[in-house]
Amino acid sequence: MAKTATPVDKVLSFIKSKKIKFIDLKFMDFPGQWQHFTVPATQFNADSFVNGYGFDGSSIRGWKAINESDMLIIPDPASLFFDPFIEAPTASLICDVYEPSTKEKYSRCPRNIAQKAEAHLKSTGIADTVYFGPEAEFFVFDDVKFDSRPNSCFYHVDSQEGRWNTGKDENPNLAYKPRYKEGYFPVPPSDSLNDLRNEMVMELMECGIDVEAQHHEVASGGQCEIDLKFAPLVKASDELLLFKYIVKNTARKRNKTVTYMPKPIQGDNGSGMHVHTSLWKKGKPLFAGGGYAGLSEDALYFIGGILKHAASLCAFTNPTTNSYKRLVPGFEAPVNLAYSQRNRSAAVRIPMYSTSPKSKRVEFRCPDPSANPYLAFSAMLMAGLDGIINRIDPGEPLDKDIYDMPPEELQNVPSTPGSLEEAIKALANDHEFLLKGDVFTEDVIETWIKYKLEKEIKPMALQPHPYEFGLYYDV
Repeated sequence: MAKTATPVDKVLSFIKSKKIKFIDLKFMDFPGQWQHFTVPATQFNADSFVNGYGFDGSSIRGWKAINESDMLIIPDPASLFFDPFIEAPTASLICDVYEPSTKEKYSRCPRNIAQKAEAHLKSTGIADTVYFGPEAEFFVFDDVKFDSRPNSCFYHVDSQEGRWNTGKDENPNLAYKPRYKEGYFPVPPSDSLNDLRNEMVMELMECGIDVEAQHHEVASGGQCEIDLKFAPLVKASDELLLFKYIVKNTARKRNKTVTYMPKPIQGDNGSGMHVHTSLWKKGKPLFAGGGYAGLSEDALYFIGGILKHAASLCAFTNPTTNSYKRLVPGFEAPVNLAYSQRNRSAAVRIPMYSTSPKSKRVEFRCPDPSANPYLAFSAMLMAGLDGIINRIDPGEPLDKDIYDMPPEELQNVPSTPGSLEEAIKALANDHEFLLKGDVFTEDVIETWIKYKLEKEIKPMALQPHPYEFGLYYDV
């Protein structure tokens, strides 16, 4: 009987057959950016999946002090892809981070946290698989400038599609620029980015990612969306990081730049990341049932957990100060902590596109694409499990038109935090549900809070804003 090839065998065969020259080793820092270093293929063999490669962890954001800096990464053979953006033939592998002295996975490694979340789900007996389907919106710009100095501060973003450029001398100006808030689905020439998105989709598919659709998004100025097929928690997180990598680098090849910043343009729609999720057990969906919007009892309790812990979840799902320029009451943003089968301003929506039990899912609409997916998805799962275990009632659905509701009725609907600082305070006061199964640790929570306060919230609070000069210069 022929020996079945292992994942490691497949990687080594791929390296040989594709004449790979370099192996690029990618891993995740604490806030949510891929890091990497590269080794020659001659320095890579089967032992690399056991012994790994050492590096200095003190230079990685949110990690080690300089006196305890040695770290180890070990590649995951199942994560192999051919890197299309490096000139020399290069195979890329996503890695897990380890403590070299104990060979245990590093507690602050976001991928490790996601792996523990999947293991905890199985240990509860509630389900064996959780699927996530993120919809990460992004902007494609042609020019970006920004600076912050003791005596000045500014930013400037520009796009050939920007409605603000209708009067610009472009030699010639061809005028097809989507109106503000009317960029959803126009055909070319108003949608000038269709070919670019198609190129992104082809690169994604070449790297093994299933793509469902691509389209222009609502905002003027180059807002886009590419929808990925759902996947289990760790794989969905891996793919979202690869998605960002491919989208950014494909745009750069065409001399354009992509941002997943939630609110880069004032007065138009920001970029969200609606996240679809569902629980399955032994190949059967658990969210379909006879309740509201065709949901099961467990699905409603899952929603109850999400809504109960939404404020602290936002510390991970909306983790930047800029996130709260998008989550503003009174607009289309999903700030209302309620659920609905049709109200898109509710934090949780139940999509009704299909009647198949397999398609029944819950859509959390608050998150944005600045999130670290390993942490955000893990936190969402833990909140939902808390809802199921403790049978948390989500209350009545919010199916009324928000804009027609009288103020006295709307004031009874809680809202998402108004700032990152509020979300961080909520996390400090509400994180016991995250500690179950040792998925998150007190050290992870404390480090996340400290990092956000010291690196983002306090510096922003100390920075004069250009708009303030218009408000207050003449006082």
